Amino acid sequence: MALIECKFYSEVLGLNTSMTVILPQQTTTQIGMSNVSRGNLHPTLYLLHGLSDDDSIWLRRTSIERYVAQMGIAVVMPQVHRSFYTDMAAGGQYWTFISEELPALARSFFPLSAKREDNFVAGLSMGGYGAMKLGLRKPETFAAAASLSGALDMAHHFMNWEDKSQKTKEYVQIFGDKDIAGTPEDLLWLLKEVDRSKGPKPLLYQCCGTGDFLYEDNQTFRKACSKTKLSLTYEEGPGEHEWGYWDTKIRDVLNWLPLGKAKSADL
Repeated sequence: MALIECKFYSEVLGLNTSMTVILPQQTTTQIGMSNVSRGNLHPTLYLLHGLSDDDSIWLRRTSIERYVAQMGIAVVMPQVHRSFYTDMAAGGQYWTFISEELPALARSFFPLSAKREDNFVAGLSMGGYGAMKLGLRKPETFAAAASLSGALDMAHHFMNWEDKSQKTKEYVQIFGDKDIAGTPEDLLWLLKEVDRSKGPKPLLYQCCGTGDFLYEDNQTFRKACSKTKLSLTYEEGPGEHEWGYWDTKIRDVLNWLPLGKAKSADL
């Protein structure tokens, strides 16, 4: 595998930013590793970080590079700070960055496939929200989206703050001082919109530990999805909001990806 720490300029954000990228490399003599490359243009997993992290965190906290070595897929891990993958009310246009500019730039820098069937997105916590939002708002781009312990019911949190002082300055900076229910920032609304659309439907994967503080969010999303015809793979079990759980579950996500017979059986 090739590991690239890529610094680049974003026209959308108006600043220099970064992404960490893993690229497939066919090898036969590397000790302890058996690496596979599928060809010229690689299937790609966009792997999203959580609220307190950055583009390096999946590499530092899990063995993601080793897990994908035999799968022949690229992994693109972008930096979005604490933006919730949103065009912020008072901040950067991170939705436009992550959904439009980043894939185009990544494909201009690296040999990545642009085919829908070769593009997937996954993330944890805030990144789980971002992954589901990308999958549901860009189903023509992403064939599958996965959330690990995702913050999947942000509209509910906003609606249930009776005391306006509970609406943190950061939340208002991201979403604005308005109700986001029934908007493209509301995943439950997006589920209904995609379900009734005539366009492509992404495969969805969701997992959350039963001891996670976002467990109720995940139950709400699961129930909402069950009222649609969308395909959702749901898993739960013992676990909290921590990297031991995510290191285990990202292997399940990788095995779930619709890559056909070539996916690894040794994760």
